[in-house]
Amino acid sequence: MYGNRSEDLDGNDRPSLPDRRFAALRGCERILSGDRPQSMRERLAALAGEGGGHDLDDRPDQYGDGVVRTLERTVADLLGTEDAAFFPTGTMGQQVALRIHAEAAGLRTVATHPLAHTDQHERHALGVLTGLRSVWPTTAPRQPTAAELRAFDEPYAALSLELPLREAGFVLPDWAELVALAGVVREERGAALHLDGARIWESVFHLGHPLPEIAALADSVYVSFYKTLGGISGAALAGSGGFVRTAKAWRHRYGGQLYQQWPAALAALAGLDARLPLLERYVAHAKVVAEALEAAFAAVPGARVHPAPPHTHQFQLWLPYAAGELDEAGLGLAEESGVALFGGWRERDLPGLAMTEVTVAAPALDWTAADVAEAAAAFLDRLPARDGKAGGAGGAGRSRGGA
Repeated sequence: MYGNRSEDLDGNDRPSLPDRRFAALRGCERILSGDRPQSMRERLAALAGEGGGHDLDDRPDQYGDGVVRTLERTVADLLGTEDAAFFPTGTMGQQVALRIHAEAAGLRTVATHPLAHTDQHERHALGVLTGLRSVWPTTAPRQPTAAELRAFDEPYAALSLELPLREAGFVLPDWAELVALAGVVREERGAALHLDGARIWESVFHLGHPLPEIAALADSVYVSFYKTLGGISGAALAGSGGFVRTAKAWRHRYGGQLYQQWPAALAALAGLDARLPLLERYVAHAKVVAEALEAAFAAVPGARVHPAPPHTHQFQLWLPYAAGELDEAGLGLAEESGVALFGGWRERDLPGLAMTEVTVAAPALDWTAADVAEAAAAFLDRLPARDGKAGGAGGAGRSRGGA
C-alpha cells in the first residue's frame, strides 16, 4: 500500500510519515491547510484534461521551444517584462540571476537575508558554485528597511529580496517601503535589485499594485510554478531581453537545457490559468482562518499566529508542543474523523515549541470561523496533558463552544 516504509524501535514495519500523511489526506472530507493530494495517475489525468490552454496535439518541446516558449512569453506578459526564461529549478535560476548581476558590477558580493531561500535551503550554492559571498543588511526576522540598506557598510552587486519572506512568516513590506528599498538599491547604491518572487503571485494584494508595477521596480524577477500555482516543478527568470539571453546561456552551462520539459510547462500554464484568478479569495479568507485559529488557541500559553493578520494566504501557527506530538494529533484526527487541519510541524527555535505553515487554498474556502474553532478543539483534545489537565488544552477549547 505504501511506497516507503520504516521500522520503529521494536522493529515493526510501518509507513513513513509522508506516506501516512498522503493516505490520511486523501481520505479526508475536509482539509483546512493546503490542497488535497493526488496520486501520480490522478495527476497525469488532470494534466491531460487541463492542457494549460495549449493544444495537446502539438509535438513535445525540444530544448525549450514549443510549449516551453509559450510559457516564457506568458510569464513575460504577466510581469510586463521584455522576456522570460524557463528553468527546471528556482535554485538554478536564482544562482544565474545573481551571477549575471555580480559579473556586470565586477563585484563578488550580493546582499541577501539569512532567512531567505538562497541562504537557508540551497546548501551554500551561491558560494560553492558561483564564488559569490552573501552579506546581510539585516538579520531581523523581517524585510530590510531603506535606512538599513542606506547605512550598510559593504558594497554589493545586487540585493535579492524575497517576496514574501517565507521563513519569517510570509511577511511583506508595504508598497511605500518596497519603492523606497528599490530606490536605495538602484539609485543610491548603483546595485541591481533581484526579486525572489516564488510567491509573488499572491503578494499583489498586500502591496496593492499589479504584477507589472512590482516587477518594474527590479532588474530581474524569479517566479515559481509549483509554489502557489500547483505545477509539477519549474521556475522562470524575467527581465530585459539582454538579461534573459544571458540567463539562457548560463542555463545551458548549469545543465538546465533539458531535452523535453513539456509536462512541467503544461502544468505551469494550467496553474496560471486556474489558480491566479482565485488568489484574491485565498488571501482574504486566510485572514478569517487566522483570526479563528488565534481565538481557538488563545488559552494555550505560547500559542501564536504570525503575522496577524496574514500578508498572503499563508502564515505560521506556533504551539508549545513537540513536533512529533502535533504531527500525531493531526494525523490521528484526519484518519479517524476525516478532518485535516494542518500539514507537518517542525521545531525551529526551541525544543518543545513547534511551527506549522497554514496555506489557505480552495479546500479551505468553505470553512467558517465556527468550523475552525470546532476542529481546533478536537485537535487540542488529542494532545498530551499539560500541568495535570487531561487532554492538554482541550478543555479550554470545549469551554469556547468547540466540539
